[in-house]
Amino acid sequence: MRRREVLAALGGAAAALPLAALGQQPAGMRRIGFLSAHDERDPEAQRRLGALREGLQALGWLAPKLTIEVRWAAGEVDRIRAYAAELVDLKPDVIATNSTPTLAALQKASRTIPIVFVAVSDPVGDGFVASYANPGGNITGFSSHEPSVPGKWLQFLRECDPGIVHVAAIYNPATAPHGIFLPPLKSAALASSVEFIPAPVRNIAEIEAVVAGLGRAQGGGLITVPDLSNVVHREQIIALAARHRVPAVYYRKLFAEGGGLMSFGPDDVDQYRRSASYIDRILKGESPAGLPVQAPTKFELVVNLRTAEALGITIPSSILMRVDAVIE
Repeated sequence: MRRREVLAALGGAAAALPLAALGQQPAGMRRIGFLSAHDERDPEAQRRLGALREGLQALGWLAPKLTIEVRWAAGEVDRIRAYAAELVDLKPDVIATNSTPTLAALQKASRTIPIVFVAVSDPVGDGFVASYANPGGNITGFSSHEPSVPGKWLQFLRECDPGIVHVAAIYNPATAPHGIFLPPLKSAALASSVEFIPAPVRNIAEIEAVVAGLGRAQGGGLITVPDLSNVVHREQIIALAARHRVPAVYYRKLFAEGGGLMSFGPDDVDQYRRSASYIDRILKGESPAGLPVQAPTKFELVVNLRTAEALGITIPSSILMRVDAVIE
């Protein structure tokens, strides 16, 4: 058989192979799936993925020894489900993910492939793990919740503007683990004689209605509950707070960097980097069932002085003495 005929025959044979066979990795190479809840075009999402890659490289996982299959869901529920199933079908050694909705989809798709999460607020309450100390299944990771944080959101907001007497907390009930945040916020508001308004919102029109209402009411303030929807719509939320002159506190630094008044919460980039250690241990044979879920260890208080000036707010020294970053 001539060389051209041999090549043609080989090409035809390859085309006839099932997709699973074509996707098999070379011997010795390990594969990680990464399901991101965010948009590939989001610089912050790329920075977090970069932190995970850096963490893995520091532990010796370099190409071609390791490959990462990344899927970007861009906050869309249908896409989250489809990509979760797609990654599971690839049969990677580990799957990493970064939100409650993506983790829920992956848990439904597989109870055997090891999964490492970050930025999930209530892994026990949502049924992902049996307990922090003993996860007990195929899932473990790094929680983004610390019980004292919701009270601090209200505390910092009122320190910046003592005239605040009505506070709304926005969240999408379809994507936010709101059950872990609303009770402590309600208790903190009651202790401070502040009216607390839980505000479930499902789209930008509903978000605008809440923020506009706070703007019309004297002494209104806004809290964004940790939620994939709030991250996806953060530019619009920040713009609405500015337009209606509503002081707002957010739970991630990226909100303050984007023009929000202030933020307080865990350092997510640090968690992505730390999650590499669990992926490394699983790739070396450990089970996620025995790797304790870790709480955040590093928190950031960030204030945007430009936004404060635009709102006519003077940030008190009690805040400035504690900030980790100031945006001027």
